[in-house]
Amino acid sequence: MTESTLPASESGSTPVLIVGAGPCGLALACELMQLGVPVRILEARTDRAIGSRAVQLWPLGLDVLRTVGVLDEALRRGLRVHSNVYHLRDSVLTVPLGGNEPLLLPQEQTMELLEEALERLGGRVERGVRVTAVELTDSGASVKAEGPDGVMQLIEADWLVGADGVHSVVRDQLGIEFGGVRLPLDFLLAEGRIEGDYEPGTLHYHLGPKGSVVFGPMPGGRVRVSGVLAPGFPLTTEAVQELLDERTGGGLKVVELDTLATFATAERIAAGMRRGRAFLVGDAAHTHTPVGGQGLNLGLQDAHNLAWKLAAVINGQYAPALLDSYEPERLQAARQIVTTTHRLIKMFTLGPAASRVQNASWKVLGATGVLRNWFVPLLAGRRVRYPEVLLPAHRPASERRGAALRLPGRALPKPGARAPHWVPAAAPGAGTGFRLLTLGRPAGSALAGRGRRLAQAHSAALTHEHHTRWGTTGYVLVRPDGYVAASGTDAAGLDQVESLLIGLRAGRLTPSA
Repeated sequence: MTESTLPASESGSTPVLIVGAGPCGLALACELMQLGVPVRILEARTDRAIGSRAVQLWPLGLDVLRTVGVLDEALRRGLRVHSNVYHLRDSVLTVPLGGNEPLLLPQEQTMELLEEALERLGGRVERGVRVTAVELTDSGASVKAEGPDGVMQLIEADWLVGADGVHSVVRDQLGIEFGGVRLPLDFLLAEGRIEGDYEPGTLHYHLGPKGSVVFGPMPGGRVRVSGVLAPGFPLTTEAVQELLDERTGGGLKVVELDTLATFATAERIAAGMRRGRAFLVGDAAHTHTPVGGQGLNLGLQDAHNLAWKLAAVINGQYAPALLDSYEPERLQAARQIVTTTHRLIKMFTLGPAASRVQNASWKVLGATGVLRNWFVPLLAGRRVRYPEVLLPAHRPASERRGAALRLPGRALPKPGARAPHWVPAAAPGAGTGFRLLTLGRPAGSALAGRGRRLAQAHSAALTHEHHTRWGTTGYVLVRPDGYVAASGTDAAGLDQVESLLIGLRAGRLTPSA
């Protein structure tokens, strides 16, 4: 094979090189290009990946699609889920999902929408390009890659992102361990036409003494069936029918299956998600069981977290120290989600005796509203909490770790939490600036005035909105990715907001614990 140097730009260096054109790599590329950062995105496959694969997009994943301008088309193609139905031994629990409704959309269509968005932004996926070596330097990364014609390329990049999946070459080349275990379980994936008395827009979880199975209507009249299999399960339509009869009590008839497969899974988290000027996102950094549909959403949030930080540093808005927050924040999110999915899979593999206890417990959880008010937001990813690494370093630890601020009729969210539903969403194209929301009456209060002056003094990094309709007083500082950077109750507390903005420019951030 021949070797040549292929410059990515006039300067010979690509600002950001992304390896892997799955949904996470594509979403990151789109967000960066929207923020004015040129990217190259390499994909080892010569064609687009096909198959439904990850189908469940929870609201935080949908936020990413909204950010890159493809949410409306995704909603048109997909199917909204309005409730989860849990079939217990002797009863049925229907749990409305309310404001946490996910969208069912085959992954191949999610990727198609993202790639089309990338092309509209002027980018493209370079297919059939396989990375063979990575070397980090103080100023970037040198990446060797073999093109579809067998020609070796040497690509110089200022920043490198590995979005190349569970078997990540980038992760291996960086020497990052991928610790964890392979689970001794085989899962069924069957899709096709199934007849029965079921309602579109509902996911059915059958938790019976003979085993569990998930049954979900999908777009286009297709249905997905998934569950943990006994050893030696035959991959036939007849066997799937027997499984449904046994675990659901009958009433469902398999007409035709166009997808029939088994797959194994593991619980692994990378020892780190950053090495110098290289980062990992998505399955390259973490993998877990598919129960609850968490994986794609976790990866998309990796991309969302990294995009604004990387763009802000490249564009000179904030100091490079901002990027130090990516790894501790997203590793904590990954650990929380892997813990959740581990508990879910244990619940789905209980024996007959334990399932009786579980069923009784679920009845209580359903009757008391715990499933609707706590469990559903957990599945939706709204309970992910970040360590408080962006707070000013001099702020007392006792203040940083205090309880949520309780106000009449409203609780202000703690730093590191997702902005609550009552915080208005940022307008499309809001960029890398923070949003300061002051609350209370009158609009001419000291709090609102201090907020306006802050936004004027730091206009490149902060916008201000004042809201009176919630009948309480306080402030919430919202990051570009929708998480809370700071909150408080009085104008004096806004000094911390100014310290944060100054610290981001100067590179003074709270070190992670």
